[in-house]
Amino acid sequence: MLKSSSFLFLILCAARVASLNALDWPEFRGPTGQGISTRTDLPLTWDATKGVAWKSAIPGAGWSSPSLQGGKIFLTTAVKTGNGLSLRALAVNEKDGRILWNNEVIAHEAGAPNIHGKNSHASPTAIASGDRIYVHFGTLGTACLDLDGKVLWRQTGLKYSPVHGSGGSPILVGDALIFSCDGGSNPFVVALHRDTGKILWKTPRETTAKKTFSFSTPLLITVDGKKQVISPGSGAVCAFDPAEGTELWRARYGEGYSVIPRPVFGHGLLFVSSGYDRPVAMAVRPGGKGDVTETHVAWSLTKGAPNTPSMLLAGDELFMVSDGGIGSCLDARTGKTHWQERLGGNYSASPILADGRIYFLNEEGTTVVVKASKEFVKLAENPLGERALSTPAAGDGCLYLRTQGNLFKIKG
Repeated sequence: MLKSSSFLFLILCAARVASLNALDWPEFRGPTGQGISTRTDLPLTWDATKGVAWKSAIPGAGWSSPSLQGGKIFLTTAVKTGNGLSLRALAVNEKDGRILWNNEVIAHEAGAPNIHGKNSHASPTAIASGDRIYVHFGTLGTACLDLDGKVLWRQTGLKYSPVHGSGGSPILVGDALIFSCDGGSNPFVVALHRDTGKILWKTPRETTAKKTFSFSTPLLITVDGKKQVISPGSGAVCAFDPAEGTELWRARYGEGYSVIPRPVFGHGLLFVSSGYDRPVAMAVRPGGKGDVTETHVAWSLTKGAPNTPSMLLAGDELFMVSDGGIGSCLDARTGKTHWQERLGGNYSASPILADGRIYFLNEEGTTVVVKASKEFVKLAENPLGERALSTPAAGDGCLYLRTQGNLFKIKG
């Protein structure tokens, strides 16, 4: 059983999610950006045939996670065209898996950039907001579409030197679409106007790390009534003023680079991981001014820390899984380890929480379900038998899982 304080925290998270739309999952890791669903009717067991409401083939290649709004699922994909790429956005009917539209957003004819074997040219997750869809392809461009797939604007002028491709997704803060551009040199964080795609601000990311490339998705938080955009990069996690792009504070983690996990926030703490080569999981008190490394780091640990999957906060407990499949449950406030267990497989997707259960999807396409508690209780192991790097999305009594080439709707 969850403690009363844990239960209250979950109720507050649930209230925030429900206020948006209980059936929507509009961005990477859902309505709060932290992998929390309010659903109590998600499936527990399935395999490649059992529990599959439908399976839809998705053309091209992409690892963007599903975004869900108004009965439609939005994805991005990249289709090879001779020496170039057709970067595309798709809408899928959530009832039957039918592709409603599949439209080219950006035609990239200069050859396909080199990417990591675990990446794609369409890895950032789309944002669904009202009557607009925002898609991002890193240095290849960013665009806004309407719900019928018509491109309203494109921004292809933000050039930088990507390493291994692009991965971090954007976030919306008021009129600003904010994302990081952490390439091989001169990294920066930028905000575009959501209605026009014009640059609102562009802030160089100051770092002493030798390797400057990273792939994290920012998180919006509020501290003392003021909004902060938390953006991890190589060498440090930084907070920015979303209106002007001014850096507010930073906490360093040495030479950490290729930072991928999205931050998690709760109990007055930010939970981040420092990236390669040896990840360090850290809890940081947001606030202060300038370099707060010596004063605001509450705890840190290395054992079981992830390079790729984001962490997940459930009440008083923080859950994480390493890329090599070691799952951990920690006391969020102190970093004390409650349990560490081998879940099996390798992991890139971030876990999600629903109804006291945590869903861990591994790269081999198997979802391991465990109880969200201080004791390790494995509830199910559900194989699909297809490669999976995308984070699941939760819908109306169902899960949407993207694999290599397919989108599954799993329903109990």
